[in-house]
Amino acid sequence: MDLSIIIVNFNTKKLTEQTIKAVIDTTHKIEYEIIVADNSSNKAETYKSDDPRVHVIENVENRGFGYACNIGEKQAKGRYVLFLNSDTVMQEDTLDKCVAYMDKNADIGCLGIRTLLRDGTLDHGCKRGFPTPWNSFCYVLKLDRLFPENKVTGGYRMSYIDEHETAEVDSVSGAFMLMPKELFDKSGGFDESIFMYGEDIDLCYRVKTMGKKVVYYADGLMIHLKGQSGLNTKNKVVIRHFRDGIRVFYDKYYKDKYNFIVTWFMHAAIDIRYFISLIRARF
Repeated sequence: MDLSIIIVNFNTKKLTEQTIKAVIDTTHKIEYEIIVADNSSNKAETYKSDDPRVHVIENVENRGFGYACNIGEKQAKGRYVLFLNSDTVMQEDTLDKCVAYMDKNADIGCLGIRTLLRDGTLDHGCKRGFPTPWNSFCYVLKLDRLFPENKVTGGYRMSYIDEHETAEVDSVSGAFMLMPKELFDKSGGFDESIFMYGEDIDLCYRVKTMGKKVVYYADGLMIHLKGQSGLNTKNKVVIRHFRDGIRVFYDKYYKDKYNFIVTWFMHAAIDIRYFISLIRARF
């Protein structure tokens, strides 16, 4: 089998149905399976399917996105595994092209694709730099928006890479992460101490330390219906998990590389952004 597609369904039955239908309608040249890890808290939102290509793992404990993905991956039979959000809509031939591209480039450890929001603008999470202190500083002060073509200031969003250009990047979005199954298993999978948000950056970091490339593949395309699942940027739970995920990532990889003053400022910046986001969520 070429590809195992792992989708986490958390109270998103209709969105999951839409995502799976789009995969089936647009994929024609590869052999694939779809594994749904269902950790829904609402029984009415659990996903069911009679399609032989779809396997549902029911009653998965809700211990976060990475945990559910790891559960699904353990049952995968494909040479490649794709972690795909339930609020995405695949475009024609994208998965066929992605598998063919991976087959031709054995040095790629993780592949992301061009991802558009509902309004047609780029979802910048599909190609990112790591949140180093400098990248974070430029991002918070919006220097990347003032000088988008500058590699020095545009490091976090990698705004200097044209969205139509395939390029090596630091990380791609967890909404679409395609990897060789063997490499994913060797990496240890998603860090389950991160409940949600940040686990994709963490995995990409480990892929690169294993000597493999992380690539933004511009010839692949999908639509990301952000906010449709209820887990949007004004959700207080999401805001807290985003804060926690970024802090875990920083402490794991950068805390020992910088002095305590830099770490103090990074922690303070993360907390300040958290409280500002909470205030904005009320209005």
